[in-house]
Amino acid sequence: MNVVLILLAFWLPGLVFGTAVGLRGWTLAASGPLLSFGIVALGVPVLGGLGIRWNLLDVALWTVVLSAVAYGVAFLVRRFTARRHEDWTEGEPSTDRSVRGQVLIGLGVLVGMVVGTATFLRGTHSITNVQQGWDAPFHGNLVRWIAEHGDARPSTVGTIANLPDQSDYFYPDTYHALLALVFDKGGLTMMPTLNLAVLAVILSVPLGVAAMCHAWRMPVLGTAAAAAVSTWFTAFPYDSLWRGPLWPYVAGVAMIPAMLAISRYLLRPRGIAGPVAIGVGVAGLTGLHTSIVFVIAVYFILILLAVVFRFEKMQWRRSAPSLIATVVLAAVLGVPLVLPSLYNAGGVTSAFWASEATVSGGFGETVTFSPMSNFPQWWIGLPAFAGIVLMVRHRRMLWMVAAYAVFGVLFTFTVSLETPLIHTLTGIFYNDHWRIAALVPLAGAVAFGEFVHTVTGWLAGKVQGRVKLRPVTVTLLAAVLVGLVVTGLSRGGYLGRNSSSLAINYGDNGPAVSKDEEAAYAWLAEHTQPGERVMNDKSDGSVWMYALAGVTPVEWTYYGAEPDTKAGYLSLWLNEIDKYQQVRDDLTDLHVRYVMQGKGKVTPDARPSMAVADLEASPEFRVVFENAGATVYQIEGQQGVVAAGAASGSDAPHGQ
Repeated sequence: MNVVLILLAFWLPGLVFGTAVGLRGWTLAASGPLLSFGIVALGVPVLGGLGIRWNLLDVALWTVVLSAVAYGVAFLVRRFTARRHEDWTEGEPSTDRSVRGQVLIGLGVLVGMVVGTATFLRGTHSITNVQQGWDAPFHGNLVRWIAEHGDARPSTVGTIANLPDQSDYFYPDTYHALLALVFDKGGLTMMPTLNLAVLAVILSVPLGVAAMCHAWRMPVLGTAAAAAVSTWFTAFPYDSLWRGPLWPYVAGVAMIPAMLAISRYLLRPRGIAGPVAIGVGVAGLTGLHTSIVFVIAVYFILILLAVVFRFEKMQWRRSAPSLIATVVLAAVLGVPLVLPSLYNAGGVTSAFWASEATVSGGFGETVTFSPMSNFPQWWIGLPAFAGIVLMVRHRRMLWMVAAYAVFGVLFTFTVSLETPLIHTLTGIFYNDHWRIAALVPLAGAVAFGEFVHTVTGWLAGKVQGRVKLRPVTVTLLAAVLVGLVVTGLSRGGYLGRNSSSLAINYGDNGPAVSKDEEAAYAWLAEHTQPGERVMNDKSDGSVWMYALAGVTPVEWTYYGAEPDTKAGYLSLWLNEIDKYQQVRDDLTDLHVRYVMQGKGKVTPDARPSMAVADLEASPEFRVVFENAGATVYQIEGQQGVVAAGAASGSDAPHGQ
């Protein structure tokens, strides 16, 4: 039931809207999540500005209104077009519309989904496990904050970043706003919500790749093979799921194939489907992660160049209105969402990550489609590189080849060089080569599909005259043979390797949050009241206590509050409560009577809140809960900071 709720949240709004504007087939199926994110991104400022609470019912009504308006406009445009341009037939012949072809593509999508699902579930061990990475608690806190406060506008969530008075605070929160709609529904607690959402993103990847390849006329076997291996590459999605985790960024990259599938409607328009879907899609990508909009811009420019140089055909007279409408809608719907991000633009572009390879090493990682890997993924990387050569020879999707060159070269230089030019070009990615590495595998999946299509045809041709089988049967058998060989050599689509990568930050019991610490959060949830906060160490995982148990911490993030704030002061001087009156005053102002002390630590070198980390039992700090991994202290003299009737915890037994 839980996974059904997540899948419905991801796909249903977008499918309703996509159907209304005229998307169909694989493109419609793949664009569901992209358009759902777009609907959410547009709804956040509109509903928030009108004072409408952010909840499931109101967002559902928002979806219905948008879809109804879109359907009405699409109907009028179709009638106008049919009357004025009878020669403009809708749609475009596919390379294969037979049932056999669709089934083959579906099987490829299924293989990609099965491998992705198995990898994720094996790597996380359980959907209830806490992701132990640096960014994970912020994402969880943001989901709960939006769900509890009913307002998803970024300017209202500064509190969870230790910036409660920052009215111009910005963080792209479309991903979190969508999850907030289903969090706590149907028994969805925090970690299943976050983990199942990641699984939904993984499932969207093979579907998007299949839709993109099908839309751009790749042969059926190539399309199926591309979809099948789209979840085999370590660099995407798995590296960005264990490292960070970069959940919104991964979701944005996963939406790129669906956007590219929709872009086909610009070369041969189908009413308003292309311009409107792209405009809403741009809004969704902006709300997920602003940098993805720049990635899409690169793809669109390369597609335009392919048209200009006649590698792709387009009827300029027919497409001109759609192109103009697309630019206008993308600007109108996307720019207002981009502008708030300028608040932290300097912080993003000034981020620094040291080089991790030589130029030749980075080039080798790009050639084998194995960026940031200790050992190349030979069995899909080399066929994919051969597929790039074949795509050039066959003049197929040359804009994808160009994109591979652009992002591959950018990764090669980013991972190996530190120059002002490189920092300028990669600033929107936090100058982070891991994020750019995630952009390389898409071309690898497509190129692998081209390799399989070509090799299969060659094998079928070699044996065609020697066996008494229909040509299509021989081709299918050749494809199965190639698939079995690659799957065997890669040991099941690199399932073990990729699940091991995921497991790096999905420990069953730490390092940041252990089961003992989760028990302490649960105890605090039973003994605190709304408005009460719990003093905590910024480094020990207790920044998770709000997301997991609804307990409000004093320190919200691993970065910690500034020293000139109450939270920052307490982190330095809490254990000197008998010496400094300001400690007692700040505790009272923040409504604090408990201190949470955990034995976990997010990273070995994370700087703790020393006043909490060094705390010991004393007359001022009395232990009221304790187990092997966590201790909760009650601060004497603070019992009156909450309303009468609150559970004091003075008689509570210690944990086991």
